[in-house]
Amino acid sequence: MKIPSIPLNTGAALPIFGLGTWQVKDDKELKTSLRTALDAGYRLIDTAHIYKNEHIIGEVLHEYISTGRLKREEIFITSKLPLVAHAPEDVEKCVNGQLGALKLDYIDLYLIHCPCPCKHQEGSWIPLTDDKGKLVFDEKTTHIDTWRELEKLYYAGKLRALGVSRFSARQLEHLYDLADVKPANIQVECHIYWQQENLQRVCRKLGVTLTAFAPLGSPGRKSSRPDGNWPDGDPLLDPLVLQLAEKYQKSPAQILIRVLTQNGISVIPKSVNPLRILENISSFDYELNEEDMHELEDKGKTRIKLFNLDFAIGHPLYPDGEN
Repeated sequence: MKIPSIPLNTGAALPIFGLGTWQVKDDKELKTSLRTALDAGYRLIDTAHIYKNEHIIGEVLHEYISTGRLKREEIFITSKLPLVAHAPEDVEKCVNGQLGALKLDYIDLYLIHCPCPCKHQEGSWIPLTDDKGKLVFDEKTTHIDTWRELEKLYYAGKLRALGVSRFSARQLEHLYDLADVKPANIQVECHIYWQQENLQRVCRKLGVTLTAFAPLGSPGRKSSRPDGNWPDGDPLLDPLVLQLAEKYQKSPAQILIRVLTQNGISVIPKSVNPLRILENISSFDYELNEEDMHELEDKGKTRIKLFNLDFAIGHPLYPDGEN
């Protein structure tokens, strides 16, 4: 199946739909998911240093590229810089390690994963914590300090496009104004309960594309940190979504994917279930009508943010304010 794409400010094309891999570290499970996805027509794979699965993805990519099943230029890889590698002296070292794990010469889109730099333990990328188990913040490194190092890797061809994740609209605009290589993408939580209306306006003004993580509400999110502060909400069980799923003879997931992609937002739902992986990509053979789109967009009044970055509260660069 051919997936539509949206243009980046670099001239590259970002697939509007792809596979998220957060919380998937099991070797066999992830390889099965990736093979199912690539065979079905997925061309965007989203990962990150903190997911600890880039080496598994690299094995599958090497398998497909080395055997000629896919060309490197047919696959779009997004990865991210961990919050412990923002310091200028750490950026290139971290990126080079990720390229090695992915078995790639370049990454298509590379994002600063979190706006809140923290320190790492000496000799590793393990976060440094205090005697209460709290992250030790790096309060000296600014966003532009990190960005300047990423720009060097962009000019070197190792990173084909740059962006940010979980930044506020204000932080994105500030970085955009300072940057020589302008941000091409921002990845944030976005679903019918948290629609990022202001951030969408800012992105349109700046020519920055938007990628939605948790477009289905990330029903398994709480298992990542059972002791975290997780607001409740499940878009997959929303009465309107269930009603429209029946009307269009689609799954609730397909409705939630379609409402975002029809608005030009790239989505990266995660699944390790082969049937759901196939189901999710089958979201482009229909369109929601204008009335149903309005009803779904009206759900934005619910204002439930399911990820609150609670581990970084108190950081001087915490993304305060609502997008």
